[in-house]
Amino acid sequence: MEAAARRRHPGAAGGPGAQPGASFLQARHSSVKADEAAGTAPFHLDLWFYFTLQNWVLDFGRPIAMIDSFELLYYYDEYLGHSMWYIPFFLILFMYFSGCFTPTKAESSMPGAALLLVVPSGLYYWYLVTEGQIFILFIFTSFAMLALVLHQKKRLFLDSNGLFLFYSFALTLLLVALWVAWLWNDPVLRKKYPGVIYVPEPWAFYTLHVSSQH
Repeated sequence: MEAAARRRHPGAAGGPGAQPGASFLQARHSSVKADEAAGTAPFHLDLWFYFTLQNWVLDFGRPIAMIDSFELLYYYDEYLGHSMWYIPFFLILFMYFSGCFTPTKAESSMPGAALLLVVPSGLYYWYLVTEGQIFILFIFTSFAMLALVLHQKKRLFLDSNGLFLFYSFALTLLLVALWVAWLWNDPVLRKKYPGVIYVPEPWAFYTLHVSSQH
């Protein structure tokens, strides 16, 4: 009778005669359970930490440490690099941001490490926008990111990496607004930056108001 029972139930208990479809469904169900247990999308801490660090060291620290070996880099940055570097830089950031969406709302959260990195990241972008005089490029990128979020909000949510970029840009925009409001009535900087878009450079402010006093 046992032999007859085996013939009547060839796929029982996942034995040798189990159907491939059942095994696939079990594996997929286990995978879904594992994803749900993870809770949040993985935040690329190593990527964003080293990216922020090298931005601060190579860009912000370069004019401070202008020993002779940096002259070529300075020339490239001031005269050639604005168009060749900033446009592809923000384009790559936007392309990366466009892939930072998840269908699960539970994965749309940021770990503590990401929250800590938002401040230095936002400060760097503030320096990049003000010192590099690329406010128009930055604001267009920010609007494109916001438009993409609004377009996807009914179906998809930003994962931790997308939220990190979005909050970094939001902090940058806030810092730029505060910077401009603080120096809005400065007569010297107003004369130095007479255009419609008034975004003074930090090093110009330092040269005119800090170093000149010493």
